[in-house]
Amino acid sequence: MQELYDIMQSKFGISEKVLQYCIQKESEIKSQFQKIDEITEYNQLKVLSAMQKNKLSDIHFAATTGYGYNDLGRDVLENIYADVFRTESGLVRPQLTCGTHALAVALAGNLRPGDELLSPVGLPYDTLQGVIGIRKEKGCLTEYGITYRQVDLLPEDKFDYDGIEKAITEKTKLVTIQRSKGYRWKVSFSVAQIKELISFIKSIKKDVICMVDNCYGEFAEIQEPSEVGADLVVGSLIKNPGGGLAPIGGYIVGKEEFVENAAYRLTAPGLGKEVGATLGITPSFLQGLFMAPQVVNGSIKTAIFAAKLFEDIGFSVLPKSNEARADIVQLIQMGSAENVIAFCQGIQKGAPVDSYVTPEPWDMPGYDCPVIMAAGAFVQGSSIELSADAPIKPPYHVYMQGGLSWHHGKIGVMTGLQTMVDKGLIQL
Repeated sequence: MQELYDIMQSKFGISEKVLQYCIQKESEIKSQFQKIDEITEYNQLKVLSAMQKNKLSDIHFAATTGYGYNDLGRDVLENIYADVFRTESGLVRPQLTCGTHALAVALAGNLRPGDELLSPVGLPYDTLQGVIGIRKEKGCLTEYGITYRQVDLLPEDKFDYDGIEKAITEKTKLVTIQRSKGYRWKVSFSVAQIKELISFIKSIKKDVICMVDNCYGEFAEIQEPSEVGADLVVGSLIKNPGGGLAPIGGYIVGKEEFVENAAYRLTAPGLGKEVGATLGITPSFLQGLFMAPQVVNGSIKTAIFAAKLFEDIGFSVLPKSNEARADIVQLIQMGSAENVIAFCQGIQKGAPVDSYVTPEPWDMPGYDCPVIMAAGAFVQGSSIELSADAPIKPPYHVYMQGGLSWHHGKIGVMTGLQTMVDKGLIQL
């Protein structure tokens, strides 16, 4: 072990004081890792079973071009996703460029002029606000006569059931539930909480479509929202289910009718899922999905480690290191822009890609203030790889997520802490 510590100090600049602090905190959280490993093993078997059921073979790795008719690999991939998520159908495509795009396709495919969209969990993530029309953007849903209503959460992030019941009307066609916290100081919703919410909504209006934005949550628990009543579940392949290998893409799974509606929006009416060449990407999608439970395992262990390091220094963190996890995101309330920037720059120093780059805040499209993003990733913007980002505004929360492996995630968090120490921002 001494050789390992010598490398951390000589190659990554980890001081003796930071190293000893991190070793102690790691020893204090080791007992929590068993439960995470049990969840991972369950999800690994679920993925393996789906691949075996669909007779996955190397013939499915062949590339298609042009229209992509008769793409056997694409069809098997989508059937595997449907089985993993326990749904009727799946749409898994490289043409879905990101999570926001997948959500926009699912919404636009299933809403019509005169329909109303309801969020019972407050304001959606920043980029989705432009899709809906909360923030006016060209082509947003409100331009097509689709109205929007939201019910804010009660204190302690409780669902406002009275408010939700009043908000559901004959116009309410689709309810969107964001599982993860977005840029808010709140817990992410567990599958059990989502089940309770969906059951309540369906008791008021049985035929309403319940869609869950599942980004960051896949494989964090043994069930997915589609197993507890969600009609549509949507996510990004450069987050959890891509396992760090998918170079692009998104997924939409759920009831066949609603997935088909989304497919017609993605391609064209009358074409739907029949077209869409995969261009040789299918093996990465499949292998990434196979690896995903293990990768999520490393991400969650990294999040627990970061939470323990910072909460014991005195920072507010959410979730706390000993609390159950519903996704891979760890919040740390840094208290100042200087702390935020130093931590993100330290995360970048621990990256395998662009470790020599120094991230700075900038005005990113879709956000209302400068944002800093540290992400030395093999895939641009891949949130399943260790990354940290934050809007530069009070109270200066950092959102850290990812880590393709626990052992890399650990060193990345240590370099983040070390950078703050080096700048004199914290003392151990």
